[in-house]
Amino acid sequence: MEQVRVVGHIRREREIRTEVVRKGLHVLIALTPTLAQANFVVTVVLLSSGIVIYCLAESLRMQGREVAVISLITRLASRERDRNKAVLGPVTLGLGALACLMLYPQPASAVGIYALAFGDGLSSLAGKLFGRVKLPLTGGKTLEGSLAAFIAVFVIVFALTRQPGLAFATALVATVLEALPIKDLDNLLIPLGTGLFFLWVQPLFPTLH
Repeated sequence: MEQVRVVGHIRREREIRTEVVRKGLHVLIALTPTLAQANFVVTVVLLSSGIVIYCLAESLRMQGREVAVISLITRLASRERDRNKAVLGPVTLGLGALACLMLYPQPASAVGIYALAFGDGLSSLAGKLFGRVKLPLTGGKTLEGSLAAFIAVFVIVFALTRQPGLAFATALVATVLEALPIKDLDNLLIPLGTGLFFLWVQPLFPTLH
């Protein structure tokens, strides 16, 4: 029994370390709106190049050929379900941010990207560290993780707009999207869905001066 408990503890620590690395990459994508504001074209080129380079590196890794830092980070960020398979999370992460930039004007694109970076990122970490209450029909996601996502998106949207009603509605939508059991596709659905919702409903809330 003691051995089983130790093995379980080691596995949980490994899962938490993996989640920290994965969500660290999520948080880095939050730099995208700032970079785009400074130079939109360069930001799009950097994101696109990063996606292509990662795909090439991951293809080589699957053939047993390591690509310096990229393959190391990929291994560190790989979950149990990703073992011996191509890791697509960074690809969908980059595509989600890129699609937001290309499809939505500011601040909708920033809202979508921040929802991905902080809403999804903090949700997973909170779920791993503090999650106790499992939500039905979500593939194992937790109430604690969903609350973390809601709070993160609410704070971000309120900071951008100073509109509590808009922040609440946008955070609620982002939280629902994050809770859907769609694995790495949430990296596309969360930013695109949240950004689109914000774009639609923002005109309903008058700007405060």
